[in-house]
Amino acid sequence: MSTNLVIVESPAKAKTINKYLGRNYKVEATIGHIRNLPKTKLGVDIEDNFKPTYLNIRGKGDLIKKIKSLVSKSKNIFIATDPDREGEAIAQDIADVIKLKEGSKLYRVLFNEITKAAIKKAM
Repeated sequence: MSTNLVIVESPAKAKTINKYLGRNYKVEATIGHIRNLPKTKLGVDIEDNFKPTYLNIRGKGDLIKKIKSLVSKSKNIFIATDPDREGEAIAQDIADVIKLKEGSKLYRVLFNEITKAAIKKAM
Protein backbone atom coordinates (compact mmCIF):
# COMPACT_ATOMS: atom_id res chain seq x y z
CA MET A 1 0.00 0.00 0.00
CA SER A 2 1.18 3.48 -0.85
CA THR A 3 2.09 5.85 1.96
CA ASN A 4 0.77 8.82 -0.05
CA LEU A 5 -2.95 9.36 -0.54
CA VAL A 6 -4.34 12.01 -2.87
CA ILE A 7 -8.05 12.83 -2.65
CA VAL A 8 -9.73 14.53 -5.62
CA GLU A 9 -13.33 15.11 -6.71
CA SER A 10 -13.50 13.34 -10.06
CA PRO A 11 -12.75 9.70 -10.96
CA ALA A 12 -11.38 10.85 -14.33
CA LYS A 13 -8.97 13.21 -12.58
CA ALA A 14 -8.02 10.45 -10.15
CA LYS A 15 -7.04 8.15 -13.00
CA THR A 16 -4.98 10.80 -14.78
CA ILE A 17 -3.27 12.07 -11.63
CA ASN A 18 -2.46 8.54 -10.50
CA LYS A 19 -0.77 7.93 -13.84
CA TYR A 20 1.32 11.10 -13.41
CA LEU A 21 2.33 10.39 -9.80
CA GLY A 22 3.07 6.69 -10.07
CA ARG A 23 2.80 3.77 -7.73
CA ASN A 24 3.96 5.56 -4.58
CA TYR A 25 0.62 7.36 -4.61
CA LYS A 26 -2.98 6.19 -4.32
CA VAL A 27 -5.49 8.62 -5.80
CA GLU A 28 -9.12 8.37 -4.69
CA ALA A 29 -12.14 10.40 -5.87
CA THR A 30 -14.98 11.64 -3.68
CA ILE A 31 -17.26 11.87 -6.72
CA GLY A 32 -18.47 15.27 -5.54
CA HIS A 33 -19.71 16.26 -2.10
CA ILE A 34 -19.72 13.75 0.75
CA ARG A 35 -21.71 15.75 3.34
CA ASN A 36 -24.48 18.32 3.36
CA LEU A 37 -26.75 20.20 5.70
CA PRO A 38 -29.94 18.28 6.53
CA LYS A 39 -32.91 19.14 4.32
CA THR A 40 -35.50 18.60 7.04
CA LYS A 41 -34.01 20.89 9.69
CA LEU A 42 -32.45 24.31 9.88
CA GLY A 43 -28.95 22.79 9.69
CA VAL A 44 -27.46 24.96 12.41
CA ASP A 45 -27.57 24.84 16.18
CA ILE A 46 -28.79 28.28 17.22
CA GLU A 47 -27.97 27.48 20.86
CA ASP A 48 -24.32 26.79 19.96
CA ASN A 49 -23.32 29.94 18.06
CA PHE A 50 -25.06 28.70 14.88
CA LYS A 51 -22.73 25.72 14.58
CA PRO A 52 -23.60 23.80 11.37
CA THR A 53 -24.82 20.22 11.57
CA TYR A 54 -23.66 18.10 8.63
CA LEU A 55 -24.92 14.70 7.54
CA ASN A 56 -23.25 12.24 5.21
CA ILE A 57 -24.97 12.25 1.84
CA ARG A 58 -27.03 9.12 1.27
CA GLY A 59 -25.00 6.61 -0.73
CA LYS A 60 -21.63 8.07 0.30
CA GLY A 61 -21.17 5.97 3.46
CA ASP A 62 -19.11 3.23 1.80
CA LEU A 63 -16.93 5.80 0.05
CA ILE A 64 -16.31 7.64 3.33
CA LYS A 65 -15.36 4.34 5.00
CA LYS A 66 -12.98 3.58 2.12
CA ILE A 67 -11.34 7.00 2.36
CA LYS A 68 -10.98 6.64 6.15
CA SER A 69 -9.38 3.22 5.65
CA LEU A 70 -6.95 4.59 3.08
CA VAL A 71 -6.11 7.51 5.39
CA SER A 72 -5.35 5.09 8.23
CA LYS A 73 -2.76 3.37 6.00
CA SER A 74 -1.19 6.56 4.65
CA LYS A 75 1.59 8.75 5.97
CA ASN A 76 0.84 11.75 3.76
CA ILE A 77 -2.67 12.79 2.77
CA PHE A 78 -3.08 15.38 0.03
CA ILE A 79 -6.50 16.95 -0.43
CA ALA A 80 -6.49 18.07 -4.07
CA THR A 81 -10.07 19.12 -4.70
CA ASP A 82 -10.79 21.98 -7.09
CA PRO A 83 -9.66 25.51 -6.14
CA ASP A 84 -13.21 26.89 -6.09
CA ARG A 85 -16.03 27.25 -3.57
CA GLU A 86 -17.33 23.70 -4.06
CA GLY A 87 -13.83 22.21 -3.96
CA GLU A 88 -13.07 24.05 -0.74
CA ALA A 89 -16.30 22.77 0.82
CA ILE A 90 -15.45 19.20 -0.18
CA ALA A 91 -11.90 19.62 1.13
CA GLN A 92 -13.21 20.86 4.49
CA ASP A 93 -15.67 17.97 4.71
CA ILE A 94 -12.86 15.48 4.04
CA ALA A 95 -10.66 17.10 6.67
CA ASP A 96 -13.54 16.97 9.16
CA VAL A 97 -14.41 13.28 8.69
CA ILE A 98 -10.96 11.69 8.51
CA LYS A 99 -8.91 10.75 11.54
CA LEU A 100 -5.18 11.16 11.05
CA LYS A 101 -2.97 8.61 12.70
CA GLU A 102 -0.04 9.85 14.73
CA GLY A 103 2.80 10.84 12.44
CA SER A 104 0.57 11.40 9.41
CA LYS A 105 0.42 14.78 7.71
CA LEU A 106 -2.46 16.46 5.90
CA TYR A 107 -1.81 18.83 2.99
CA ARG A 108 -4.08 21.02 0.88
CA VAL A 109 -2.89 20.89 -2.73
CA LEU A 110 -4.02 23.30 -5.44
CA PHE A 111 -3.50 23.10 -9.17
CA ASN A 112 -5.25 24.84 -12.04
CA GLU A 113 -4.61 22.28 -14.75
CA ILE A 114 -4.31 18.52 -14.95
CA THR A 115 -0.93 18.22 -16.62
CA LYS A 116 2.07 16.25 -15.44
CA ALA A 117 4.07 19.44 -14.87
CA ALA A 118 1.29 21.15 -12.88
CA ILE A 119 0.64 18.08 -10.73
CA LYS A 120 4.33 17.52 -9.97
CA LYS A 121 4.79 21.21 -9.12
CA ALA A 122 1.77 21.24 -6.78
CA MET A 123 2.91 18.12 -4.94
